[in-house]
Order: sequence, then C-alpha cells, then structure tokens
Amino acid sequence: MSFSSRLWRLARANANDMVSRAEDPAKVLDQVMTDMEKEMVKLRQAVALSVTSQRRLEQRASQARHQADYWYERAQVALRGGDEQLARAALTRSTNFEETVRSLSAQLESQRARAESLQHTLMKLEGKVAQAKVKKNTLKARAQAAQAQKQVAGSLNGTTMGSPFEHLDDAMATFDRMEEKVDSLEAEGAVWSELAGDDLEARFKALEGRDRLEDLKASMGYSSGSEANGGNKSLG
Repeated sequence: MSFSSRLWRLARANANDMVSRAEDPAKVLDQVMTDMEKEMVKLRQAVALSVTSQRRLEQRASQARHQADYWYERAQVALRGGDEQLARAALTRSTNFEETVRSLSAQLESQRARAESLQHTLMKLEGKVAQAKVKKNTLKARAQAAQAQKQVAGSLNGTTMGSPFEHLDDAMATFDRMEEKVDSLEAEGAVWSELAGDDLEARFKALEGRDRLEDLKASMGYSSGSEANGGNKSLG
C-alpha cells in the first residue's frame, strides 16, 4: 500500500471518528424516526394507489362480464327468432367481451398480488416503526442519563463538561478562602470588642480611684480645694 493510500485511509478514519464523536444520539434517533415515518407515508400512498387500481380493474372486469353475458343472451334470442346472421353478430360481440374479461382477470390477479405484497410490507414497516418509537424513547433516556453521568464525572475530575464550575477544585478553594476570611473578620471583631471592654474597665477603675482619693482626703481633714492651694490642710 502506497504512502498516499495509507494517508487517505488515516484521514478518513479520523474524519469518521470526529463525526461519530459529534453525533448527538437524541438528534440522530429523531432523524431516523422522521425518515422511517416518511417512508411509511410513501408506502401507504403506494398501497392506496394499488388498491384503487385493483378496484378499477375489478369494476371493468365485472362490466365486461356483464356485457359478454348480455350479448350471449341476445344471440340466443336471435337464434330462436330464426335470424342466424344476427345471432352470429351477437356471439362475436360476446366473444370480444369474453376476451376482455380474460385479459382484465390476468391483470387483476397480478394487481391483487402487488397490493397484498405492499400491504404486507406496510404492516411490517408499521410494526418496526412502533418498535423503533419505543426503542427511541428508551435510548434517548439512556443517552441523557449517560451524558448527565459524564458531566458529573467530568466535574468531579476537574474537567470542563458544561458544569456550573469549570473546575471543582477551584470552586472548593473559593469556599475555603471565604471561610478563612469570615474567620478573620470574626476574630478581628472579637479583638475590638475586648479592646472596647478594657477601655471601659479602665475608666471605671480610674473613677473608683478618684472616689477613694476623695474619701482619704476627707478622712485626713483636707478640703476639696486644698490641693489647688499648695496642699495646705484646712482647719475648717
């Protein structure tokens, strides 16, 4: 095999593989069903035409039979009347209609066989279409389930399969980062709360200290203004 032949075969194989991968089972099944239903419509039309032709042949054969019998009876009437020439003419016409009957009967037999064959084919096709519809629904459901499973597996593996997140690892990392941020904010708030509490406690302790100082000064006989006057004790 030449290099160009191998290259052409490889190209065809790759093209077929690409087409196979790109095929959507649901769309392919719908298209196949559409094609089958179109063929069934065409076959029904063919059956209808065949049956119509059969009935026309039956009608023509019946009319020819009626005419053959009628002219045969006319020949008998003419012969009873002693007119052999008229009887012969009537028999000739009756014979012509008999030939028409035979010809139409042969056509009718062939047409009946054709109509029966078409009807049998139509029944088989209708059965196949009915089975295909059931199978199509089953296969579409399986294809959808497989596709969903593939998307879930792709998401868990960190591959892009049309999931809400292109990479599940990135999504989980985002959650972890946000959790750390919330923890940091909570810790910062707790520190500020503690600092605010310490400030209040210090102010209250300072107030308590001043109260104790006033009590001490009072017990020692110092007035509230003695500190401003150089610390002299008031005799009041």
